Amino acid sequence: MNELERTIEAILFVSDRPVTTAELAEVTETSLAGVEEALEAIRVELDDGHGIQLDAVAGGWRLYTKPEMMDYLERFASTDRSRQLSKAAVETLAVVAYKQPVSRGQVTEIRGVDSEQALKTLERRGMVAEVGRAPGPGQAVLYGTTELFLEKVGVDSLADLPPLADHVPPAQIMDTLEMPLRSEASSNDSID
Repeated sequence: MNELERTIEAILFVSDRPVTTAELAEVTETSLAGVEEALEAIRVELDDGHGIQLDAVAGGWRLYTKPEMMDYLERFASTDRSRQLSKAAVETLAVVAYKQPVSRGQVTEIRGVDSEQALKTLERRGMVAEVGRAPGPGQAVLYGTTELFLEKVGVDSLADLPPLADHVPPAQIMDTLEMPLRSEASSNDSID
């Protein structure tokens, strides 16, 4: 497999949608004919003893699991480990649960890291859903938890969630933790 084929394969592997030949040509700075040739080589390579295949769908290209792997995938999907949420997904779910309705940007701001993938995972698993649009420019999607979320955490309503105050250290401890930050800020102020 050459460099172009490996690059295209990597792009298709991480994509959550069909990728057009034109997009692949633009990203790889290759001609359409070169990309088409590489796609055909990847398809042939995968047809020979691999568990995935390359298909042309919806005007683009995607990697899919071969149908004969379905029994194994179903077994894997039914294991406890495969159903566990990642730490990022759990953090994201907590933000949505306590701050809903909340936009992806707000979740990202609270967590300090991009939360797009975690939200997609939670949405795919039915734990969060789009509940509206934010007013103003852009009208960002607002997310909230679902009935499935309530069922999984074992509460009847969001009001039954434990208060956040139960998980925040007492004010005295917070003051002690913030003290180094305050003295740094005050010393910086005196320098100016």
